Amino acid sequence: MEAFFHSLRGYVRIRVWGYSPERFINLCANRDILLWDIENHGAYYTMCISLAGFWQLRPITAKTKTRAAILQRYGLPFFLPRVKKRGIFLAGLAGCLLFLYLMSHYIWTIEIEGNTALTTDLLLTYLEENRIAQGTKKSALDIEALEKGIRRRFPIVTWTSARLEGTKLVIQIRENDRSAPQIEEAVKSGMDLEAERGGRIVRMVTRSGVPLVKIGDEVEAGQVLVSGAVPVYGEDAAVREYMFCQADADIYLEYPLRYTERIPTVCRYKTYSGDKKTVPYLQICGVELRMPFGKPDFERSDCVVSVKQAQVFGGLTLPFCYGSYCYREYSMSEKTYTKDQMLTLCEEKLAHVMETLEEKGVQILQKDVKIEKGSRYYVMEADFTVVEKTGKTVPGKIKDPPVREESKDTGSGSG
Repeated sequence: MEAFFHSLRGYVRIRVWGYSPERFINLCANRDILLWDIENHGAYYTMCISLAGFWQLRPITAKTKTRAAILQRYGLPFFLPRVKKRGIFLAGLAGCLLFLYLMSHYIWTIEIEGNTALTTDLLLTYLEENRIAQGTKKSALDIEALEKGIRRRFPIVTWTSARLEGTKLVIQIRENDRSAPQIEEAVKSGMDLEAERGGRIVRMVTRSGVPLVKIGDEVEAGQVLVSGAVPVYGEDAAVREYMFCQADADIYLEYPLRYTERIPTVCRYKTYSGDKKTVPYLQICGVELRMPFGKPDFERSDCVVSVKQAQVFGGLTLPFCYGSYCYREYSMSEKTYTKDQMLTLCEEKLAHVMETLEEKGVQILQKDVKIEKGSRYYVMEADFTVVEKTGKTVPGKIKDPPVREESKDTGSGSG
């Protein structure tokens, strides 16, 4: 900010030499004359000083027996005299500033953060249905109504915040694992926990609900493991009613898992020749404009696309994108793996499979790997014994028991 004001008022960079340059600097400080970017060059000093301060240097240079000479001039007072005779330049500058001012009243970028279950395309479609898209006037945007509308339209969203950053609309949302309809269903009929696959239960900890299985049981996919209907018994040991809840438990299944992959003995890969061609392009409000020269005449090539959004002053996004298409020529080559290379490749693929399983929370207890060589392929078969957490929340299957009418005494008396 200080540099902006210095440029607005104008300043110069001077060279000071003579009998006592150090005393010259001290006297300037005593008289509140600002000096900055001071550099000592041995026989002389260079520094920056405002125009107003420069006109006050005569008595100081006389007193310290020093001399000051202007090296460079900066700022608006020096710029305006050079351009005042260039009318076309000034008109273009004024038009550019007017254009930026007008464009700053519109939304040109929409950024959505925090969404996982809801896709960005789904949220953008909702915004378009409510007439919020690139090119929407900022004055027509009701932030509070937008936040309420997102929460109303998507019950899984528990919190949302929208704000404007220059010409960019930023929407932050937070999702809930359980949507409102599921919670309502849990109150009415409970939510059961069912198995997602078959296997043998090896560990089980129940926090809420009634467990219908125990450690060591073999279960099938879709079988209810924990019921969300808690029975309430009467004095006659009959179920009078159910209290419903959200079943919650940690249940781990042990089951066999087979992984099979065929790996060709011949590998095809790209060999780049080094020839490439870059085609710049410009995108205005969604319309792409390429340069006259188009795609190069390569027999085989791939393309790397780079794109940048035009921005000025940090956060002011403009409705322009610019970038390039980079075409790179290549030819296809082949090579045949040796036996050692194939074994190494199989080990790498197996390690990647095991790493992927562990990232998903699957514990590998045992593995048995077989590699067989064919005429054109190597076949790798891996049999795993794994332990994985299971349990999917589904609407409860048990409803309230029928209300039983009490038998009444119908015996008659004599009078």
